[in-house]
Amino acid sequence: MARVFSSFALLTLAFSVAMASDHSPLQDLCVADMNSQVFVNGFTCKNPSSVQANDFYFSGLHMMANTSNALGFGVKPVSVTQLSGLNTLGISMARIDYAPWGINPPHTHPRASEILTVLEGSLEVGFVTSNPENRHISKVLNKGDVFVFPVNLVHYQRNVGNSNAVAIVGLSSQNSGVNPIANVVFGSKPDISTDILVKAFQTSDDVISSIRSKF
Repeated sequence: MARVFSSFALLTLAFSVAMASDHSPLQDLCVADMNSQVFVNGFTCKNPSSVQANDFYFSGLHMMANTSNALGFGVKPVSVTQLSGLNTLGISMARIDYAPWGINPPHTHPRASEILTVLEGSLEVGFVTSNPENRHISKVLNKGDVFVFPVNLVHYQRNVGNSNAVAIVGLSSQNSGVNPIANVVFGSKPDISTDILVKAFQTSDDVISSIRSKF
């Protein structure tokens, strides 16, 4: 009986790990057909006979993303939307640029873990573990350093230098999704009721209204 239970526990663990990222492909390739009207979990496949090299090609990561915004950061994503050959492969990437002291604010990726490599500059990075610990794990990275953010945990980056910084990130999903915490809470449509946010943040109506007006 103990052996059966151990086998079941091992199978359960293996299944949970397998479900931690996008499903594995069942064929060599499935280039996304962006014009299809069929709705599936991802994108339907183009006819393999019409697949070309350009379906697996993207150009532009050598160009800086726009950082002229209040946060001082910009992202050039390479997900299935930009590179249709990523469909079903369970990976994507992005370039992130940071103006001096710019931040990529606290956010989550609901469908992906993230691995970040600093190409230029210095970044303070961190993530927070789930309740009840809410442990803040952070580090300052320099050129060539690598850091991992576990799937769906709140994380952030901040340029801690007086010059621009650049990072490349890899993500364990073709479409990782992003939930900036402030935007989700204060910029939802329709609004989350003010009285709910007042109680959640232990503050006043005026403070919530002031914050919400910025989103």
